[in-house]
Amino acid sequence: MGYKSLAECVADLEKHGHLLRIKEEVDPYLEMAAIHLRVYEQKGPAIFFENVKGSPFPAVSNLFGTLERSKFMFRDSLPRVSQLVDLRSDPMKALKNPFKFAGAGLTAFSALPMQQHLFKSAFKKTTISQLPQIVNWPMDGGPFVTMPQVYTEDVNKPGIMNANLGMYRIQLAGNDYIKDKEIGLHYQIHRGIGVHQSKANAKGVPLKVSIFVGGPPSHPLAAVMPLPEGLSEMTFAGALGNRRFRYFYDEEGFCLSADADFIITGTVYPQENKPEGPFGDHLGYYSLTHPFPLMKVHNVYHKEDAIWSFTVVGRPPQEDTSFGALIHEIAGSALPQEIHGLKEVNAVDAAGVHPLLFAIGSERYTPFLNERRPQEILTIANHILGKNQLSLAKYVLIAAREDNEQLNTHDIEAFLTHILSRIDLKRDLHFYTETTIDTLDYSGGGLNSGSKVVLAAAGEIRRELAKELPAGFSLPSSLEAPHFVMPGVIAITAGAYTTPEEARVSVAALNTQLRDSILDGIVLIVLCDDASFTAADINNFVWVTFTRSNPAADIHGIGEFTKDKHWGCTGPLIIDARKKPHHAPELIKDAAVEANIDRFKLKL
Repeated sequence: MGYKSLAECVADLEKHGHLLRIKEEVDPYLEMAAIHLRVYEQKGPAIFFENVKGSPFPAVSNLFGTLERSKFMFRDSLPRVSQLVDLRSDPMKALKNPFKFAGAGLTAFSALPMQQHLFKSAFKKTTISQLPQIVNWPMDGGPFVTMPQVYTEDVNKPGIMNANLGMYRIQLAGNDYIKDKEIGLHYQIHRGIGVHQSKANAKGVPLKVSIFVGGPPSHPLAAVMPLPEGLSEMTFAGALGNRRFRYFYDEEGFCLSADADFIITGTVYPQENKPEGPFGDHLGYYSLTHPFPLMKVHNVYHKEDAIWSFTVVGRPPQEDTSFGALIHEIAGSALPQEIHGLKEVNAVDAAGVHPLLFAIGSERYTPFLNERRPQEILTIANHILGKNQLSLAKYVLIAAREDNEQLNTHDIEAFLTHILSRIDLKRDLHFYTETTIDTLDYSGGGLNSGSKVVLAAAGEIRRELAKELPAGFSLPSSLEAPHFVMPGVIAITAGAYTTPEEARVSVAALNTQLRDSILDGIVLIVLCDDASFTAADINNFVWVTFTRSNPAADIHGIGEFTKDKHWGCTGPLIIDARKKPHHAPELIKDAAVEANIDRFKLKL
């Protein structure tokens, strides 16, 4: 049976040994986040904070901290829900195997949202400042809601079945927000709420927004699921939670989740923005202060036994990593069915998700030719870059399934080895310049502004990747300490980045120094601030390389050339992954807070 509330979920986790209670008072300014991070890093349990300084409400975090615990919470419904998503992606399966999929339609029907007015009396009112004012990182602009479910309806087609439930960060205080009256919403225009706001703006009317916090764990998971077209988040929440999504409307016409612990209602008026941020984000850096939509608060509701749910965002892996693993468990087969020829795709978590994407596709063009080259997989890559969240990818590395049936996008080093041993650097890099990238990625020239590149590989192995430097290998005086990251890839410490002109001088000097060297087995050279850190493990390598570079500006090559507007190189590829002056600062824990939480003597 599904949980009726977050409190019921917390009790079940505690009963089965999946919960840590902290009874002492904890400061929501940095301390709660520091405890969460320490517990998560040790693959520890969910954490229940009984006494939050400055707030009458307890809080819980790390609910989804491990895939095992997530699957435990949904142990009764996962198989049926996976079947439902699979069926919505490929309805013909029901005709081919009607007995296997007979229950999927019933699951969806029984999960339809249910409007009930009986729950109105269960809610009381409070204020924004009474909520736990949790600040995760030292430079954050204020407290944020980090596990929200943001509900909006289409002004042209109102009602819950055309509504959107998404997880977008909410700033509760700080900056120029009027205390208890204004909060900030951070989202990108292509998201469901952005579409709804555009329609409201076109009509010149305010957009009504309801922010739910807490409730059964199926609700926040539904808010982040990449669902097939036509399957609503509320229906999915009902199917996953074994309990229909219950809702009602208040006197002002706002939709309220009857099972949520907290609900913030308010309106977003056309063209009204205020500065939002900074915020320590999932790339491992701060997203900076920018104007984002302003929400004028109408009411803040809460249940009698309300529990505030939160998470901590930072350099992966974090709790949202486990979220992603659960999403893949449920819907891993859905996306390849939406893109013809796509066999597998993975937004690499260790690289901050959106900066680096691995994909495998079919390469079936001109099978009668002796030499196979990337053709169909380039079409697939273009489709990927036009698909929902995948469109935020900055580096897309795509391989052909026919070259290795066992290739796996989740094995980072093996996948890179496959690509680097086959790629033709003169032909197989394809750039997209002056385009949009993730709002949270500051490697480009401005907000949402940068470039992308596709590296495609198909055909026979071209080279054996080098495991040691070739004889006579030497570097200009400005570069030092080459370290092998993996076969074929070396990291080199360079001086601090100053200007693009300086970078070109460094690359030119490297070109001159290496032009007569035999570098066949070296495919990628990464210029970085600290080669020993970058090469320490594969996660450090992908994080540094792909979060600190803008493809069009920072990719160079030994023997680089441009022919018919196509860029390539005859020798190794060079990526300048040094920190740039316009980059956002990385997340660093507060040493005093880290020492202070030792008093809790966490026993995991």
